[in-house]
Amino acid sequence: MSLVIALGAGTPAFAGDPSYGDGDEGEAQPPPVHSGGDSGGNSGSGNIGAHIRINQKTTGSSASTATATSSNVNWKPPVCWYEPMYTPDEYEDFIKSSYKGAQEPAASYAKKRADEDYHEGDKGLWWQVQFRNDDYADACPVTPANWEIWVPPAQPKADPNQLTPEILSELAYNSTKLPKPPVVLNPSPDRLKVNLGTRVKFEGNFDRVWTTASIDYKGVEMAATTVATPVALRVDAGTSDADPQTCTYDLVRGDSGYTVDSKDAACNVTYLRSSGTGTYPFKASITWKVTWTDSADPDGPARQPGLPDGLSTYEQNVTVKEIQAVNR
Repeated sequence: MSLVIALGAGTPAFAGDPSYGDGDEGEAQPPPVHSGGDSGGNSGSGNIGAHIRINQKTTGSSASTATATSSNVNWKPPVCWYEPMYTPDEYEDFIKSSYKGAQEPAASYAKKRADEDYHEGDKGLWWQVQFRNDDYADACPVTPANWEIWVPPAQPKADPNQLTPEILSELAYNSTKLPKPPVVLNPSPDRLKVNLGTRVKFEGNFDRVWTTASIDYKGVEMAATTVATPVALRVDAGTSDADPQTCTYDLVRGDSGYTVDSKDAACNVTYLRSSGTGTYPFKASITWKVTWTDSADPDGPARQPGLPDGLSTYEQNVTVKEIQAVNR
């Protein structure tokens, strides 16, 4: 059942929900997401959830970036998770102020927490559900009956939706911005020739990218860093009138980053027919091997489970012309 359907049945209120403050019968919504949106790339920072900080570092010089695409079409980042939010005193204030004058089912939810005495005097924190974004159409495994959970210092068994370094790594992955392939063609894109191999090389520095998602709030500290390392370049001619239609090159680590130059490669896209008055959509894609560490150190030991490879793609229109001297 999706979260939106569950909400339609009526759910507890949260701070800032006007539908309960004035006694209206309106539907409750999930707790607010304190977010600046998924971020990363050259901007270098951002926030997700209530207190998760995102920082990205690129060592290459490519200014053009795009959000990483997973090579696994079935992979999805977490929709929601529990984050530390309140001490017992803060939680009591939160419930009393947010649920004042609440109608059912919110009133019962507030009474349930009051009957627990908000865990006053106990050591621990109230953790609250947070959402990756404002699209609640995705299913969230957290039930509206438990927007908050009590987490003591010596928790016998962690809630499966409680924030962990693994969840942080997935949020970091989802926030990663990867440089578009800085591909330079020779001949130039507007002067490619029939039956002449197209040389491909990189322009400028091009190196790994790492993104750290971390939290440091009320004594809860954890971090995870995803490291994306470019490993291969694939180029696609954009037409079946080429032989070969695609080529894949391993990237080589040099003094100033990863490079490629297909000059002496056994594979170079060769067009067999002119593009006429139109163009062909030449595509270049980088495959990135993605690993993660359970710290802010990108050089820390890689942890499991692994993350899918990332992809970054750049497409440009190319013009292919006949060479009159070539025998047909």
